[in-house]
Amino acid sequence: MHDDTEAAPGLSSDGAAVPDLQQRRTVVVLVLAQVLSGAGLAAGITVGALLAADMLATTAYAGLPAALFTAGSAAAALVVGRLSQRWGRRAGLTFGYLTGAVGAAGVVLAAVADAVVLLFVAFAVYGAGTATNLQARYAGADLASPRHRGRAVSTVLVATTVGAVAGPNLVGVMGDLAAGWGIPPLAGPFLLGGVAYAAAGVVLWVLLRPDPLLLARERAAQAVPEPGASEVASAAQAVGGSTGRQVSRNVLLAGTIMVLTQGVMVAIMTMTPVHMEQHGHAVATAGFVIAVHVGMMYLPSPLSGWLTDRFGPVRVAAAAALTLLAAGLVSALVPPSSVAGIAVGLGLLGLGWSLGLVSGTALLTTSVPLDVRARTQGAVDLAVALAAAAGGLGSGFVVAGSSFAVLALGGGLLALLVLPVIALSARPRRAATGDSSRRGP
Repeated sequence: MHDDTEAAPGLSSDGAAVPDLQQRRTVVVLVLAQVLSGAGLAAGITVGALLAADMLATTAYAGLPAALFTAGSAAAALVVGRLSQRWGRRAGLTFGYLTGAVGAAGVVLAAVADAVVLLFVAFAVYGAGTATNLQARYAGADLASPRHRGRAVSTVLVATTVGAVAGPNLVGVMGDLAAGWGIPPLAGPFLLGGVAYAAAGVVLWVLLRPDPLLLARERAAQAVPEPGASEVASAAQAVGGSTGRQVSRNVLLAGTIMVLTQGVMVAIMTMTPVHMEQHGHAVATAGFVIAVHVGMMYLPSPLSGWLTDRFGPVRVAAAAALTLLAAGLVSALVPPSSVAGIAVGLGLLGLGWSLGLVSGTALLTTSVPLDVRARTQGAVDLAVALAAAAGGLGSGFVVAGSSFAVLALGGGLLALLVLPVIALSARPRRAATGDSSRRGP
């Protein structure tokens, strides 16, 4: 059993109950930063492929920016996690957002200079912004009570919706502004992206005090744990087995939940516009369906958080797998001519992603000791980003070799792999206690 016992948030060093104002302040600051960073993420990525195609005078490599963006995101997830582990969330998240801002500036410079190599390098650097956007959800859970971690994570996630909706709607405005400054119009949204990421970094550096992860460590050091008070020990006891072994199993389970959720979601989402275009739908119609999907990724986050806190992350993860299966079935079986049917499938896909990401994040945060928490979270997010890259790249090959229906159905079935992993994690508990009715961690 590790020695990092977390004091219950809302307790002073002498054990007296006080309002956890620091947690509330942390969430407010993170929400503000997420609104800004969401605008940067959505505004830039909306025209990335178009900018590349325009500069290369061909669409053959238009998908390369997205691949480089994802690769940069994967690398940044690891770096931000390690920086956060050593110096706190404030330092790690600020570094990530400012790096994303530098990448946005690089994209603009590449467009002005017509430098393709610089463009691709800048896209990789720009990916740090989206990695940081996701890492911020962990900061929302550092000081939260274990019973409220799901809701803390979901509050930070849902804030991204505001920026993600506003960003694409400003593409035309930023293009006109850029043209007035002698900058290629397609680079205009990256002006917004750079400013938004830089602003998010400044907000966190100035306002995220005290640092939530460092304060959580201080609380843990000051607390006098009662028998059985260790949060990780409680998580381990909920599924049985020795604490160290069960922590590893919980990390594997949380990682599996988020990796499968992300990979399946990206694979089906990526090929949906192509599937619709092949069956005669306009680009605007495909955009509407994707908007429904993105809305269902983030808007139900409070529900995902409440369910996670109420029923436990394991049960919600199982629900996520079944929801993704339903999304795959609907997407595969509805007539390609049915916009409403496709929108329902993509809506379920977004909901499944929300359930999986929130439950996996809550389980990971609850299970990992404070002295390695941020580093472990960064490593898991690296795997999540790589799953997204694999899902995006592999989906095209699957559709080319078979059909969109095969991709959608296969993705839904792949999501069900979460269930046997849950069963394996629960097996020691049943062997040790014979009680199969207790709630998971």
